[in-house]
Amino acid sequence: MKEIILAYQGEMTLKGLNRGKFEAGLAKSIRHRLEDLGPFKVHSAQSTVFIEPQEDDLDVDEAFRRISKVFGIVKLSRAVCCTKDFEDICRTAEAYLGPQLRGLRTFKVEAKRADKKYPMKSPEICRELGAYILSHHNYLRVDVHNPQLEIMVEIRDNGAYIHGPKVEAAGGLPVGTSGRALNLLSGGIDSPVAAYCMARRGLALHHIHFASPPYTSLRAKLKVQALACELSEYIGDCVLFVVPYTKPQEYIRDHAPAPLFTVLMRRSMLRIAEKVASKSAMEALITGESLAQVASQTMAALACTDAAQSLPVLRPLIGMDKTDIVAISRKIGTFETSIEPYEDCCTIFTPPHPKTKPTLAEIEAAEANMPGLAELEQVAADTVEKIFVRIGDQPEF
Repeated sequence: MKEIILAYQGEMTLKGLNRGKFEAGLAKSIRHRLEDLGPFKVHSAQSTVFIEPQEDDLDVDEAFRRISKVFGIVKLSRAVCCTKDFEDICRTAEAYLGPQLRGLRTFKVEAKRADKKYPMKSPEICRELGAYILSHHNYLRVDVHNPQLEIMVEIRDNGAYIHGPKVEAAGGLPVGTSGRALNLLSGGIDSPVAAYCMARRGLALHHIHFASPPYTSLRAKLKVQALACELSEYIGDCVLFVVPYTKPQEYIRDHAPAPLFTVLMRRSMLRIAEKVASKSAMEALITGESLAQVASQTMAALACTDAAQSLPVLRPLIGMDKTDIVAISRKIGTFETSIEPYEDCCTIFTPPHPKTKPTLAEIEAAEANMPGLAELEQVAADTVEKIFVRIGDQPEF
């Protein structure tokens, strides 16, 4: 009995004339995630993606795990297909799910009749298949409210599909259907979560990280690379751009008023990020800032930061508190790496009393007194290190 995977589309089913673009993007993502496992046939019909192994020994367990992290899918199930002859449906349901019923006490049958020409209606399918199951397992009883196992039958145009309960998947929109953006990946808890949130809305992402050796170590860079690898299970292959930021950061430290240091540094980073993004046709920047979490994330400071460059700055965490962010970080598997105690260049040289309500006029005046900063930023942007991150990479740090 050959198992297949049914992947159920989410909000993309509400798209209009461009729905085909979303479905094509979703199929492309699934094929890419599975290509090293062997040949799988991937095709869409009736708001569902069908993933069918083309050889007997393919790892369906691993395929199911990977597909569960593909954005654009809300639920998954492992299923078997049979003809729409009702006797065949009964025999297939018993052969496929009967072993799971042993040791249980309750079950129910749910039916979905996508093929409206099928002669039996959904309540009749549930009743008759339930009776068939009971005839083979007389210790069971039907519980329609809280069953231990739900047997599901989907009558579709090309056959009947039998499966157990659906499993929650990643949701969102297929990566790449909403454009391209560059995520500022610091190594803390917030920025990986920001990347996850925006990829879930269909953005294809690359990352940029600012390293300041000797103030930050190789271990710190490897930690960020590990985070990029962990995120790749959701966002796919990407590039991690590592910016040599020591000289611009020291220059700001030595020439700027201390209370303005953090905002000036953030503006500098965004200018460099804009230069890197423009070379790769990326349309926005993403940060993990949350309103009022730290001094550089007040309304006034964020307004000054945004004014440094012209790309849209997307902040998906802006209204979340730390508890919300940590919960997502744990869910997506980045939390333990994020809390590893390696240096982050955003926290070095931090003044004891940063200004929480800077004005753009005083920020621009401070930058006017740093005429050498633009050249240092350009050099940093021109000498970035590119690290290619592929799904499944597991760097040590």
